[in-house]
Amino acid sequence: MALYPLFRSFVFALDAERAHRLTLAALKTMPGRDPPGTDAMLAVDLAGLSFPNPIGLAAGFDKNAQVYRQMLGLGFGSAEVGTLTPLPQVGNPKPRLFRLPEDRAVINRMGFNNGGLEAAKARLSGRVRGNGIVGVNIGANKDSVDRIADYARGVREMAPLADYLAVNISSPNTPGLRALQDRAALEDLLTAVVEARAAAGNAPPIFLKLAPDLERADIDDIAAVSVGRMDALIVSNTTISRPSLRSSHRGEAGGLSGAPLKALALARLRDFRAATGGAIPLIAAGGIETGADALARIRAGASLIQLYSALVYEGPGLVKRIAAELKALLRQDGFANVMDAVAAD
Repeated sequence: MALYPLFRSFVFALDAERAHRLTLAALKTMPGRDPPGTDAMLAVDLAGLSFPNPIGLAAGFDKNAQVYRQMLGLGFGSAEVGTLTPLPQVGNPKPRLFRLPEDRAVINRMGFNNGGLEAAKARLSGRVRGNGIVGVNIGANKDSVDRIADYARGVREMAPLADYLAVNISSPNTPGLRALQDRAALEDLLTAVVEARAAAGNAPPIFLKLAPDLERADIDDIAAVSVGRMDALIVSNTTISRPSLRSSHRGEAGGLSGAPLKALALARLRDFRAATGGAIPLIAAGGIETGADALARIRAGASLIQLYSALVYEGPGLVKRIAAELKALLRQDGFANVMDAVAAD
C-alpha cells in the first residue's frame, strides 16, 4: 500500500481500461483475506444485514465477481459486484474509460461489459455466506426486448447467492435505461423484481441505484414508488452533466465520477432524504474520498457509503484511512456510533 504512488505512476502510463485489467489480474494472485472485523463505533445494521463498517466498494470495479474477497480484505465493509446482465456482452466500443487526473475524476462509457449471470454464479457459489457482505448489482442487456424481464431474471438467479441485490437503472451508457426511472415504468419494474425475489425462495434485501441527474418531480415520484418496496436507495450513479473540468478528456461522452460529482451527489442525497422523510435507508456514492466526505453524507442521511473512483487516485490504503478519519470525526462531534450521526443535519 505504501508503494502505491510508484505503482500509480506505472499504471497511469497505460490506457485506463488496460490498467484496470492488470489491477484485477494482480489482485487475483493474492489470497482472499478475512474481511474486517466489526468495529463497535462504525458498525451499521441495515435491511437485516450487519455491516462491520459503512464503507462499501461500489459496483463497476469487480464487474464479474472475481476479486470481491481481496477487496473485502482491504477493509471494505461490503463489496458490490457487477453490473451483471443475463447474457454476456462486450459493452461499448473502445476507448471507453478515461482518467481525468487534473480533476481527480473518471469518465466511463463501458456499457455493462460483463461475462453474464452464469459465469458470475459459478464464482459466487463457492463463497462462504456470512464471511463478508457481498452485493450483486444487476442490469439489462442492451439489445433486450424486455428489460424488466432481464431484471427479474437477475433477481431470481442471484438471490440465493447475494447478501443484497442492487437494481441499476441509472447507468447513462445503455440507451434508454434511465427511462426506467419514470414513475409508470418504475412501478412495473419494482413489482416485477419483488415478485421475482419471492419466487426465488430467498429474500435478500433489494436496493435501487439512481442517477444524480433528476428533477425534483422525478425524486418525489421515485420516493413514492420505492418506499415499501425497496430496502434502500443508492444515491447516486455517475452524472452526464459536466461541471467545470480541466482535463483534456473533459469532452468525452459517458458518466462522470470522482471529485467533481461530490456536490451534486450530496445535493441529491439531501433531496431524497427530504422526499422520503427517513422512511427508507439511503446509501451515498459519488465523490467520496475522505473521512470528512463520508461523515458529510452520513449527517445528510446516508447509513452507508460507497466509493470507487477515489481508489484510482489514492490506492488500496484509502479504505482504512477513511475509516480512521471517520472515527476521529465521530468522536470529535460527540457520537458514540456512526448510526447516531445518520441525518444529524
